[in-house]
Amino acid sequence: MSPAVDARLLDELTTLVSRAAAVVMAKPPASLARRSKSDLSPVTEADEASEGILLEGLARLLPGLPVVSEEAGGVAAPDFVLVDPLDGTRELLAGRDEFTVNVAIIADRRPLLGIVCAPALALLWRGLVGRGAERLALAPASGRIAIRTRPRPSDGLIAAVSRSHLDAATDAFVARLPKATRLLCGSALKFCRVAEGAADLYPRLSPTSEWDVAAGHALLAAAGGVVTTPGGAALTYGRPGFGVPAFIAWGDVASMALSPQARG
Repeated sequence: MSPAVDARLLDELTTLVSRAAAVVMAKPPASLARRSKSDLSPVTEADEASEGILLEGLARLLPGLPVVSEEAGGVAAPDFVLVDPLDGTRELLAGRDEFTVNVAIIADRRPLLGIVCAPALALLWRGLVGRGAERLALAPASGRIAIRTRPRPSDGLIAAVSRSHLDAATDAFVARLPKATRLLCGSALKFCRVAEGAADLYPRLSPTSEWDVAAGHALLAAAGGVVTTPGGAALTYGRPGFGVPAFIAWGDVASMALSPQARG
């Protein structure tokens, strides 16, 4: 089933993600019931409550379209939905505000629509590839700003990097960029910072999962950026196991010429 995506569906999905975000914020982090998954990453009742709302709403809004979620799993097809009900659970439990609720629609294995909501910041970013991207304020439910990536700056790149998962390969990659500075950030907010022009790239050269990447990828593509493999190939979705070995998100394709790989 190929998803028919229009402005009305984007608004309905925005409302759905906002509801899930409200559930995430319903309890103080210290009071949340939690457990560890097989990879020792934490999952809380907030993750599960958010997922329940999202799965019910997606079944209603997109009947017949397969849904793959971090907690519930699923089976991919060329067209499907990817859900991360709470990206950055460690940030939430640490009392930081850098956690998000992510929903993406994948069409022909490429991201088409992405919504990233930061409940603690009361902000939501959304994009539809070919139709643009914007940032919305959730509280009060007003304020809508069109966003776009910025051109490559002449005075050095700003690289958004993970606050909790910065690996040696990514650290070395950023160190080799000319005059680059680091912007530490959690969850899919790194994509948002590149999409709105506050950063120029977001490299991750260690494995992650498709539900961590897809919504931000769609948002960034809608805002004028690209997400590629380290070798420069397009990043696609629906792999076995939904793993992403590595990627680099670029705000301006001209910045790719400054990549250590491109410079040899």
